[in-house]
Parts: sequence; structure tokens; C-alpha cells
Amino acid sequence: MISCVSKKMNKRTKAKEMYQSPLFKHSLEYAERLNRDKIFILSAHYGLLTLNTEIKPYDMTISNVSKKNRERKPQLKVLTKDEKVIWGQKILLELSNISDLKKDKFIVLAGLEYINSIINFLVNIEQPLKGVGLFDRISYLKKLKDEI
Repeated sequence: MISCVSKKMNKRTKAKEMYQSPLFKHSLEYAERLNRDKIFILSAHYGLLTLNTEIKPYDMTISNVSKKNRERKPQLKVLTKDEKVIWGQKILLELSNISDLKKDKFIVLAGLEYINSIINFLVNIEQPLKGVGLFDRISYLKKLKDEI
């Protein structure tokens, strides 16, 4: 599972093409190299997405956003604490319809805000980026990709 990012295309497209940040692209490349059964995107707006799901651009996040950044981007919807809980419940429901939450292995390439509401319900979880700072994630993902 890869988290969505704020940098997006400005037209309707497949989810795997919507997100344009280097972090997302490296996360996707790493996930694809792992050759897992399924790759999903955790979208603040749409919930759990397959790579080929067609979506429209949106301006919503689960991440904490500073007051300064909110002022610069007044159209940005930042989920509240209660909305994050509801979002997490939706993700878990969607996951439970297509996987076994207790037996399947979940590799998560997402920040804490994206996994806080679901992590306690996934038994077999791996977080390769856990403890890696935001600005170090791209170089760390490059290293991980080289090791595969």
C-alpha cells in the first residue's frame, strides 16, 4: 500500500498516473519490483485504489498541514481526527473484502497519518520506511530497489 501525494495530474486518469511526486514514483517502482499479488494506493479522497482505477484530481489530505500551508492552499481539505477514523474504517472494510486481514502480508509505504487508523487491525505488516525521515525516503527507496 502506497499513500497518495499532493502533486497530481490535472485531469482524470488512472490512479498510478495521477500522483506525480518523486516519492510516489519511487514507492510505486519499489512495490512493483517486490512482485506482490496486489498494489494499492491509500487515497485521502477515494479510499483504497487499485493502480488502474480511473480517478479525478482532488485536494484532500490525511496528513497534518501547517497553518501557513493551509493559508496558501485554502481549497485543501484536511481530514479531522474523526474523519481519519472513518477513513480508516472504510479502508479496513475495503481491504477485508479482497484480502485476509489476519493472514495476508501488507507492505506499507506510507506515513504515520495514513496508517495510524488501520495498523492495529493488520496482523502481518511490514513498514520499510518506518523511522526514515520524509526527506530521506527517496534515497532510501532507491537503495531498497537496488537490493532487490
